[in-house]
Amino acid sequence: MEIEKNSVVSFYYELRDSAGALLESNFGEDCTLFLHGANNILPGLEKAFTGRRAGDQFEVTLPPEQAYGVVREGQQQRIPAKYLKHEGKLKVGQVVRFNTDKGSRSATVLKVGKFSVDVDTNHPLAGKTLTFRIEIADVRHATAEEISHGHAHGVGGHQH
Repeated sequence: MEIEKNSVVSFYYELRDSAGALLESNFGEDCTLFLHGANNILPGLEKAFTGRRAGDQFEVTLPPEQAYGVVREGQQQRIPAKYLKHEGKLKVGQVVRFNTDKGSRSATVLKVGKFSVDVDTNHPLAGKTLTFRIEIADVRHATAEEISHGHAHGVGGHQH
C-alpha cells in the first residue's frame, strides 16, 4: 500500500545534524507512528513519505525553514524557577518544558538563578539543517477514530 492521506505509517528514524552528529534514533526501539496528511510531523518530512511503501528506506535533508525554523531573535524570557521544579536540578543548555497560556512549550536554559531562570524559547533544533534516515516498517489505512482524532493510535502513536 502506498502512503497517502489517512495512512498510518510506522517507521524507524535516525536524526543527524549537518556535522553528522546523531541527535535522536528509535532503531532498536518501538516504531514511531503518524497519521499521514494530519500535519503531525514536519511538513518536509511528511512530503518525503508520500507515495512510499513498507520496507522503503530513504534519507531526507531539511534546511531550517523546512524543519524547526530559523533562530528568531528576542525569544529569551525569564520565568520563575518554581515553574520548572518538576525538571529537577537545572543546568545551562538543558531543554525544559513548561506550561503557558498557549499550551506546553520547550525552551533551552540560558541562565539559572535562585528565583528565576532565563530561557530561549526557540525550538532546540531551530536553525539546524537536519538529515533524517527513515525505514518504513508498516503502512495501513487509518481507522475512522484515528481520522476523527487527527492522529495515529497504538504503540508509538497516541494512547488513550
